[in-house]
Amino acid sequence: MLAKKLQQVVGNAGEDVSWDLDYAYYTGPDAWDISTADFQGTEYVGGQEAFPLALYIKPDGTAFYVAGSFGDDVNQYSVSVPWRLLISSYVQNFSVSAQDTSPTGLFFKPDGTVMYVTGGSGDDVNQYSLSTAWDISTASYAQNFSVSAQDTSPQNLFFKPDGTAMYVVGYTGDDINQYSLSTAWDISTASYVQNFSVTTEEAGPTGLFFKPDGLRMYVVGISGDEVNEYSLSTAWDISTASHVQNFSVLSQENSPRSIFFDPYGAGMYVLGTTSDDVNVYTIGGFSLSAQSLSANDVSFKSDGTVMYVLSNTGTSDDVNQYSLSTAWDISTASYVQNFSIASQETVPQGIFFKPDGTKFYICGTSGDDVNEYSLSTAWDISTASYVRNKSTSGYDSIPFDVAFKSDGTVMYVLGAFFDSVYQLDLSTAWDISTATLDTSKSIGSQTTSPRKVVFKPDGTLMYILGSSEEIFRYSLSTAWDVTTATHDQTFSYGASDGNPYGLFFKPDGSGFYIAGGNNDRIYSYAIGEQ
Repeated sequence: MLAKKLQQVVGNAGEDVSWDLDYAYYTGPDAWDISTADFQGTEYVGGQEAFPLALYIKPDGTAFYVAGSFGDDVNQYSVSVPWRLLISSYVQNFSVSAQDTSPTGLFFKPDGTVMYVTGGSGDDVNQYSLSTAWDISTASYAQNFSVSAQDTSPQNLFFKPDGTAMYVVGYTGDDINQYSLSTAWDISTASYVQNFSVTTEEAGPTGLFFKPDGLRMYVVGISGDEVNEYSLSTAWDISTASHVQNFSVLSQENSPRSIFFDPYGAGMYVLGTTSDDVNVYTIGGFSLSAQSLSANDVSFKSDGTVMYVLSNTGTSDDVNQYSLSTAWDISTASYVQNFSIASQETVPQGIFFKPDGTKFYICGTSGDDVNEYSLSTAWDISTASYVRNKSTSGYDSIPFDVAFKSDGTVMYVLGAFFDSVYQLDLSTAWDISTATLDTSKSIGSQTTSPRKVVFKPDGTLMYILGSSEEIFRYSLSTAWDVTTATHDQTFSYGASDGNPYGLFFKPDGSGFYIAGGNNDRIYSYAIGEQ
C-alpha cells in the first residue's frame, strides 16, 4: 500500500496547507508498478531527430529534451501542460558534434545548470555548463570522463539526486556501471565502483531510470523490447538489485532507447527509434476493469469508507458502490453493488451526494438535466428511488456536473456549452424542483469543456476539473457566490490520465481523487508536505 497517510497537513512553517494545490502530489495506488501501465499516445520527434536515443524531462514537466545520433545534437521542446508530452512544441537544438558524433545518453543537474551527454564514439560522458538554466542555447563544453574501461558502447546515464553517484548503461557488457563522485556533479572526480549485469533480462540495454528514493531501478532495451523493473534492498547500491517484473512495449515500439518517469511514478515515457517518438504511459490507479466500468465521476461517503463510481458504458448507466476496508485508501476497495439510472439518464456525467447520504443527484447530457434520488437507508444505493428532475436546457445544453451549498439551499450546475458555473437558488433545501437560476460565472479563460466542479465545505474555494488534465482553483471573496470567484491556482496531473472526468476532495482538504476516462481508473492525490 503506497498511499501516504497524512495525520496532519502542514507546510514548512507549520501553516495549514489543506486545499492548497501547490502542495498536491500523486499517491497511487500502485505508483511505480509498471504492471499497471496503460498506453496513452505518442509524441513525434522525428522532425528534429531521425534517430532519437535519449530522453530527459525537466523536473516540473514543462520541457523535455531529446538527444540523437542523426543530428548529433540535443533538441529542446516546451510542454504546455506539465508532464503532458502529447502537447508539446519544438524550441531549439544544441550541437554536441564537436565532442561526440554519436550521442546516446542525456541527463541534467536538477537545477538545469549542467548537462551531461554520453558519447558512443568517444565512449565517454561529456559535461556542459548552462549559463541560463534549462536553456540549451547557453550551453558550453566543460569536460569529459572516459568510461571505455568499463564499456565501449555506453548508452544512457543517470545521476543520484545529490550528484554523488553516476550510473551508465553498458551495451557491450549488458550491464549498469556505477561511479562515485567525490565532488557532486563534477565528473572529473568520478571513480568506478561496481557493475550489475542485466543479461538475464535484457541483452541489449539502452535506457536507465531510478525511483527518487533509489529503491527501484528500471532498464529498457532493444533485445526484449520491454521495461525491466528491479528492487534495490540498499538504496542506490546496484549490487543489491533483484529483478521484479517486466513490461512489454513492443506494441508501441520495437526499438526502445530511453525511459523516464514523472516524480511520483504516475507517468512513464519511453523513447524509440522505430517511429522516432515518445510513448506515453500512465501507471497506477484503482482499476474498474473487473466491473467493466467507464469512469465518468467518483464520490465518497463522508467518512471515506464507501466509494461510488458513476459509469456510462453504453449498455450500463449506473452508480457503482465499493466498500473500503481502510478509509480513503482506494487500494482497499471491493465492489458491493450497483444502481441503474438508465431510465432517467443514458449519458450520466456528474454525481453529488447530500452530506448525510440520504439523497444523490445525477447530471447528464442525454436529458440535459439534473436528476434527484432519495435513499431510504443512507449511503446504500440499493435503497435509492427516483424523485424528480430539473432541466438545464434554459441556460446550458451540456450539463457536466452538479454541486450544492452545504445546507442545500443553492445548487450549482457546470455547463460545457458556455463553459460556465450556474448558480441556482432553492426555496426548499435539496428539492431541485424549487431551483431558479440566479447568476453564473464564466471559466472559459481557464478551460474549455470543463468536467467537474467542487466546493470547499465553507464555500470559500471552488475547483474546476478541466479537460486538459488540470485542476483550477478559485477563491470566493463571498462564500458560495460564484460571481466573486477569482482564479488563483492551477494543478496539472497530465501523467495520470489523458481524459479526466471525475473529481472529489476529502472533506478536510488533505487529498482528492480523479476518475480517468482513458484507463477507467481512480487515482488518489494527497495535499501536504511529503
